[in-house]
Amino acid sequence: MPARRTLLAAALAATAPPAGAQSLVQSLNNLAARANAGTIGIVTGGIDGTYARIAADLAAVLDDGDALRILPTLGRGSLQNISDILVLRGVDLGIVQSDVLAYARGRRLLPGLDALIQYVTKLYDEEVHILAAPGIASLEDLAGKAVNIDLPGSGTAMTASLLFEGIPIEPRHAPQDAALEQLRRGEIAALAYVTGKPARLFAGLPAGTSLRFLPIPMTPRLLETYLPATLAPADYPSLIADSPVETIAVGAVMACYAWTPGTERHRKLARFAAAFEAKFPAFLRPPRHPKWREVDLAARLPGWTRFRA
Repeated sequence: MPARRTLLAAALAATAPPAGAQSLVQSLNNLAARANAGTIGIVTGGIDGTYARIAADLAAVLDDGDALRILPTLGRGSLQNISDILVLRGVDLGIVQSDVLAYARGRRLLPGLDALIQYVTKLYDEEVHILAAPGIASLEDLAGKAVNIDLPGSGTAMTASLLFEGIPIEPRHAPQDAALEQLRRGEIAALAYVTGKPARLFAGLPAGTSLRFLPIPMTPRLLETYLPATLAPADYPSLIADSPVETIAVGAVMACYAWTPGTERHRKLARFAAAFEAKFPAFLRPPRHPKWREVDLAARLPGWTRFRA
């Protein structure tokens, strides 16, 4: 931004009277300072995922002109979102899966991550969806078959790496909307998608479709990281006829950089946190996403450090 303003000042100086140019540049500088002081950038997930809808709700409810403006950005998965929080200009917050720190720590992907990333609040639990082609009844039936697990580094890819341990699938890495079309054409056997139900991705599937969600039985190994959950007919009427489908879930987290107290970035996040808490009841009413009703602002998150204003 400073370089951009320097170039603008030079251009104006060459084409306008000096006094006028200086006045215009000062006005633009003042406008930029006001806008940036109240803007919070949040990196989310894909356009069909729940993260993007949660961020849209944040923008709608918390908008307060120049005092506070939420600017959502579509992200490329939990691991990339963590990296963006660390290094990308304009990103103050990110929505990620709660297992991303353990995943990065175990693989030594981002040294010192535990001291650099904190959480503002745990949001809700995200269900694991495995949508499969006809003739496939279990995860084991996917051995040797093409399964889309989203983009590399995404939360879905992280979860799939654990879920399919011992089941030698052929992983594919297409965006979820493209993967759904591939599944409908019979080009892949299944797709994995970790997102809060009901997922907009599946909303357009017609009644009577032959695609079905696979059950994911809870095992002692999965219980170490995930929670038991279900997908109900009310969530997906065109995909679940009667009995709920057993699955697993992982927490969604609103994360931030561990800014030093007293810095401008820390103060800006503190203002956001205060407004978020004060207006939280508005997130519990329509037309906000039903997942907000699962949020407990006091919930603690093992393995994470809370951001404290």
